[in-house]
Amino acid sequence: MTIEEAIKTALEFEQKVLDAYTEAQSAASEDAAKRFFKVMAGEEKEHVDFLRGKLKQWTRTGKLSKEKLKTSIPSKKEIMEKTAKLRTAVEGRSGELQMELLRKALDVENQTSAFYKSMISMLPEDGKLLFSRFAEIEEGHVAMVQAEINYAANFGVWFDMQEFAL
Repeated sequence: MTIEEAIKTALEFEQKVLDAYTEAQSAASEDAAKRFFKVMAGEEKEHVDFLRGKLKQWTRTGKLSKEKLKTSIPSKKEIMEKTAKLRTAVEGRSGELQMELLRKALDVENQTSAFYKSMISMLPEDGKLLFSRFAEIEEGHVAMVQAEINYAANFGVWFDMQEFAL
């Protein structure tokens, strides 16, 4: 696969994830769930925009600049540390679960993450640099959605993204 093909495929994956979060935000009935899906949709929109810029750059110059994709989502390690601290704060609360929406989001995040990991091993250095940052960020997204699923399943609540001080 060429770098151009990889970027175009990445755009398809990111659009699919963006669509999943946008649909979930509309379908969610709880405010905390809507906020979570809105944050994640915003993050994915930034990915789509970033990739579109990289595609333009690549087709124009045949090179990729090294600016780093930013994220408002904590790393997987930070998410795991903070969710451990939240465990006692959320015990005993209840709320309506939106598990189907979360599972769909987790599925598309896992697919996207797997794609980025495969591109790292397959592409030349420019592509590796671009997609290694995406793989790192997607790992955080997977951890965030999984944390939401774990807390919804175990405690019946949505922990608010504000707890992570985004």
